[in-house]
Amino acid sequence: MATGSVKAVALITGATNVRGSLHFIQEPNGSTHVTGRISGLSPGLHGFHIHALGDTTNGCNSTGPHFNPLKKDHGAPCDNERHAGDLGNIIAGSDGVAEVSIKDLQIPLSGMHSILGRAVVVHADPDDLGKGGHELSRTTGNAGARVGCGIIGLKSSV
Repeated sequence: MATGSVKAVALITGATNVRGSLHFIQEPNGSTHVTGRISGLSPGLHGFHIHALGDTTNGCNSTGPHFNPLKKDHGAPCDNERHAGDLGNIIAGSDGVAEVSIKDLQIPLSGMHSILGRAVVVHADPDDLGKGGHELSRTTGNAGARVGCGIIGLKSSV
């Protein structure tokens, strides 16, 4: 792999016609850049998280909880108190397509807290970023059902 960057990919599938692909590149400074496109979503905000397990034997429901190696409460990507996998929301336009471009320091593709082999999950509802006051705000952001997901795997260098 060129210049020390690690690359990964996740193919998103899910409810009805939710489909997409996401590309992950770990930059030399340690941040990981997630880019891609997901279609088939309802217009508006959708919670977007890395979940602990790369298990889709029961669809997106078997991907486990949010990736949280440091045992923190749920929060926004900019918060100190957040799960490593808390990536906030993506926005689907009126056409149901979300263009994704997120950079984050807590989702490395190598090392002790690598997200390789885990799952990325798109939720039906907005993530309240831990501030909604609902009983699920501190654990899931009350983001609702899992409408799409994919396992994060190493990308070919070809």
